[in-house]
Amino acid sequence: MKSVLPVIVAGGAGTRLWPLSRRSYPKPFLTLPDGETLLGKTLERALMLPGVERWLTVTNREYYFQTRDIYAQYAKNGLVNAHFLLEPDGRNTAPAITAAAFEAAANNGEESLLLVLPADHLIRDQEAFAAAVANAATLASEGYLVTFGIQPNRPETGYGYIEAGEPLALAGAELGFAVRRFVEKPDASTAKAFLVDGQYFWNSGMFCMRADVFLQAMEQWQPALLNGVREAWEKGRRSSDFCEMAADFAKLEDISIDYAVMERAENVAMVPAAFTWSDIGSWGAFGQLMDLDDAGNRVLGESIVQDSKNCIVHGQVRLTALLGVDDLVVVDTPDALLVAHKDRDQEVKKIVTELKRRGHESFDLHRTVYRPWGTYTVLEEGPRFKIKRILVKPRAALSLQMHHHRSEHWIVVSGTAKIVNGEEERLVLTNESTYIPAGNAHRLINPGVVDLVMIEVQSGEYLGEDDIVRFDDVYGRASQ
Repeated sequence: MKSVLPVIVAGGAGTRLWPLSRRSYPKPFLTLPDGETLLGKTLERALMLPGVERWLTVTNREYYFQTRDIYAQYAKNGLVNAHFLLEPDGRNTAPAITAAAFEAAANNGEESLLLVLPADHLIRDQEAFAAAVANAATLASEGYLVTFGIQPNRPETGYGYIEAGEPLALAGAELGFAVRRFVEKPDASTAKAFLVDGQYFWNSGMFCMRADVFLQAMEQWQPALLNGVREAWEKGRRSSDFCEMAADFAKLEDISIDYAVMERAENVAMVPAAFTWSDIGSWGAFGQLMDLDDAGNRVLGESIVQDSKNCIVHGQVRLTALLGVDDLVVVDTPDALLVAHKDRDQEVKKIVTELKRRGHESFDLHRTVYRPWGTYTVLEEGPRFKIKRILVKPRAALSLQMHHHRSEHWIVVSGTAKIVNGEEERLVLTNESTYIPAGNAHRLINPGVVDLVMIEVQSGEYLGEDDIVRFDDVYGRASQ
C-alpha cells in the first residue's frame, strides 16, 4: 500500500447529540460506552495503517489541548509526529482540507497522499478499512480525487448519497468506480429506491487525494477561496507542532469539499467500503453502542426502567427512572435533560438552534468546562455567588489574571497549590485556604506530580466568565 498522511478533521458541535455534545465539548471528545472517544479511535485506526507514523490534525484552536490529551493515550512514541492546523473559527471542510494540502505540500512534498478522516466516525473492521484505503491511495496516486462510499443497509434519509458510474481498474484489479453524481439527503421514498437500485452509496465524508491534485482543483473551481486560505495559512503563527492560521481565516466562505470541488470535478472516484461505519449522528446511533435488555431498552448509568420498552437512557450523575413509556430517548446531564421520541432524534438540533437564539449557555458549555490546564465544574450558583470545583493538572498553571467584579476564596482539597496573590507568593496545602480580593492580580500553579483539586467560592456583583483580564499566560491567551 502507498503511504498516506492521515489528516484528521476535528470540528463541528454534534448538535444532534445534545445535551452531551456541545460547542465547547463536541462529539469527537465524548466518552463512549466502552470508555474511549471517537477522536482516539480515529487516531488509533490511522496509526495502524502500513507506513503511517506522522499525522496532521485540523481543529479549532480551542480544542488544541483537549486533542493533545486524548492523542497522548494512543501515540506510542508520544506526540513528536503530531502536527496541528488551528482554525480561529470552523469554516467547513473545503477550507480545512485546503489548508491541510498547503501544509502537507510544504512539509511532505506536493505529491503527498492525504487521507482525510473526520474525527467522529466509528469504524469497526480495521482490515477492511486498510483494504479500502489501499485502493483509494492507488487511485489517488493516479490523479483521482477519491471519496469513500458506504453500502447502505437501510433507506437512510440523514445521509447524502453517491451514484456509482463505470468501474475503475488498474493492472487488472478493480479498485472503485467513477462517480456519476452526488445526491443530497433524499426523502424516504427516494432513499428506498436507492437501496433497491444498488448503485447508490452513502457519502461517508472521507477522502484520499494528492495534495497537488486537490490544490489544482481548488484553483479551477474555487480560486478566491484558495487564495484566502493560502493567505491565512502563510500569515499563521507557527510553533514546533502547530500552525495557528491568521484571523482572516474566519471570514472565508463556509463551504464543504463536496460543494466546492467534488460535485464539479471530473476526476472523482469512489471506493466502496466493506467495513461497518457510523457517524454516530443521532441518539439512535449512539444507543447502538449500549447494551440491549430483554425489553429493547439501552441504558447507561444508574436507572430503574419498568414496564417500558425500546427506550434509550443515558444518565450521568442521578438515578433515572422510567415507568410505562415506550420509544423514548432520555439523556440526563447535570444541567440539562432531554426527553424525545426516538423517531424525532434527528431533530434535536432544533433545540440547540433555539438555545443559541436565546443566548442560553447550555448551547455552549457543560457544568464541567475543559481548559488547557485542567477543568472546572460549576457546583452551585445563585445571586452574588458561584461555587466551582477546580482541577489543575500536574505542572500546569492558570494565567496571571485579575477580576474587576468578584473576589474568590480557594480551599485546597487535595494536592498542593502555589499561589501568586498580588505581591505575595506562597504554597497552600491540603485543607488550607486563601482569599483573593477583587482587583488583585493572581495565579494558581500546581507544582506537584499529582492533580490539584480545590474548591473556589466566588462572590460579587458580576460572576460572568468574561470578567477576566489576563496579564500573562503560558497557553497564549494573554489579553489586555
